[in-house]
Amino acid sequence: MSDKPVSVIPLLSRALHRIRSTPPRIIASPPTQPRRAAVAIVIRVVPPPDANLPSTSTAAPALSEFFQLDWVNDPNARAEVLFLQRDNPISDDGSVAKVNPQAKEAHVAFPGGRTDPDDEGGAYTALRQTWEEIGIDLAERDYMCIGQLDDREITTSLGKRLLMILSPFVFLQVSPRAPSPDPVPSTTLHWIPLASLVSANPAPRWSTVTVDAASRLAPKHSTALRLLVRILIGSMEFPAIVLENKSTPHVLKLWGLSLGMTLDLMSYMVLPTPSSKNEVDPEINIDSGRSSPLSPVMYLPYQSEVPGMRMEVVAPSLASVFPRFSYPDVNFWIWVFGKRYREVIRGWEASVRSGGANDRRINWSGSALSTFYAAIRKALVVVIVARALGLLFGFAFAGWWLFAA
Repeated sequence: MSDKPVSVIPLLSRALHRIRSTPPRIIASPPTQPRRAAVAIVIRVVPPPDANLPSTSTAAPALSEFFQLDWVNDPNARAEVLFLQRDNPISDDGSVAKVNPQAKEAHVAFPGGRTDPDDEGGAYTALRQTWEEIGIDLAERDYMCIGQLDDREITTSLGKRLLMILSPFVFLQVSPRAPSPDPVPSTTLHWIPLASLVSANPAPRWSTVTVDAASRLAPKHSTALRLLVRILIGSMEFPAIVLENKSTPHVLKLWGLSLGMTLDLMSYMVLPTPSSKNEVDPEINIDSGRSSPLSPVMYLPYQSEVPGMRMEVVAPSLASVFPRFSYPDVNFWIWVFGKRYREVIRGWEASVRSGGANDRRINWSGSALSTFYAAIRKALVVVIVARALGLLFGFAFAGWWLFAA
């Protein structure tokens, strides 16, 4: 395969036009948990230094006109997406996570936050939070709101308790130059080339983020229970993409909800195909160290007229945000109880490959998450019972041996 870089502008144009024409799946907040949040996925196209740029007085173009501009279609133009690195990120439960300044890795997210009672809607929340945190006014003529991706449920206790509903909104910078951002001191901006996320050559570099399982399963103030859970279950390993980064000594990792929303964005780049049969290109080893660490349960279709773009190399599954456990027997029992989860993933695959035109009412990400966590809960019950029986048998055998001796 050629090492020549491939422009992602045609893929970006297809994705943004599809997002604009596709109604998102909206999840209504239940009366028992009305909290909502919104984030802004900000994309820009950086022209090459020698590009002939229009004057600043030119009227803002429409979306279709934007992708016909000469500087946008320049072979050296570069599409980028904005991520934030927060010194004190806010965790899912609303608490401020303490970051070790000596840590070698840092996690990124999109600008955004919780919806205030006075906010007029999710889009307003995304606009307000982006302005307050990084000083970018997405309501100005330099930016265009493309549309909204599907709502996502933020849960805790392995999917048993809903924390809030998250609404991602996509914005495009339609001018070659925009006012410089002014982030708060605790926030660092990273413009990441979109090609590094969707190009098959080179493919994104996958890694993991390790999370203590006790932090997700046991109460914060129960030290003894947390220690017991840590011993019995171990840790959770979430897939993560290592981002290109030259501005900070940290290794930047994209994971969790932010990775899920990024994969949602990338799924709109997939061409609908009439056949559900998936062909694997023998030139690409999807089991290599640069592919996703998860099993290839879902291959996204081959982008035949965009050379070098293979979505299944980027992420074998839109469910690539789900964790594995450090103990192999836990993963085995998750697989045993995960039949329904795998059926949902196959349905999600068929939806993406057909363009998702006939099942917009189905919350695929929510269904995959709920069935996956249901399999985890069943697996943990089996594992904990097996561990307990093993301990009882061990103590009984030790007692018998001592008395017999």
